[in-house]
Amino acid sequence: MSTVPDGKKLVRSPSGLRMVPENGAFNSPFSLDEPQWVPDKEHHCRRCGRCFCDKCCSKKVALPRMCFVDPVRQCGECSLVSQKEMEFYDKQLKVLMGGGSFIVTLGTSKTSETMMCRLSNNHRYLFFDGESHFEVELSRISSMQVLTEESTPEENDIHTYTSLLDSQYISEGGNSRASGMLLHYKPTGSQDPQQLRMEAADDKKTASSWLAAMHKAAKLLYEARDR
Repeated sequence: MSTVPDGKKLVRSPSGLRMVPENGAFNSPFSLDEPQWVPDKEHHCRRCGRCFCDKCCSKKVALPRMCFVDPVRQCGECSLVSQKEMEFYDKQLKVLMGGGSFIVTLGTSKTSETMMCRLSNNHRYLFFDGESHFEVELSRISSMQVLTEESTPEENDIHTYTSLLDSQYISEGGNSRASGMLLHYKPTGSQDPQQLRMEAADDKKTASSWLAAMHKAAKLLYEARDR
């Protein structure tokens, strides 16, 4: 085991080298724990822990959700899942950390503030910066809903809230464009739920891309919670 300057450490597990936070409490909320291996002398998939013959578990694929430094052996089913997740790690995380501009309303307040919202570098918090500053810990968010705009030649824009866990596809180029988000969360040190409403400010294209990325992040977040 060796320590690196950025607060992470290099550890070796039976599955391979992993770069993990010095303090396990600061793991990314999107991360997955390594599975227990099924006892056997055959090859093991590093993602599900089940054993396979060499032919069925010969593909090595990147697995950033378990912090592996190099691609690791995975079964066919798991390798497909991991490959699909790579778009999130290669593209969507950068969008989330780059941030977007939103009109933010806390609770039932009559006043709103234009703020820049971005995901923290350790993926644990949403930072809100404007004239004031506050943060929301992802692990304390109980529900997320996205506000979408839908328009047809015969109708004006229709605004609807849709759960981020729904399978509806949201993109800036499709019929549904993400235009805002509603969060329910418990502030740090409190058990009382708080509501936060975000609506795209001036740069609606960037805000829509950020919300679409958050849509994908929510699926990974809730998947990690269910494990």
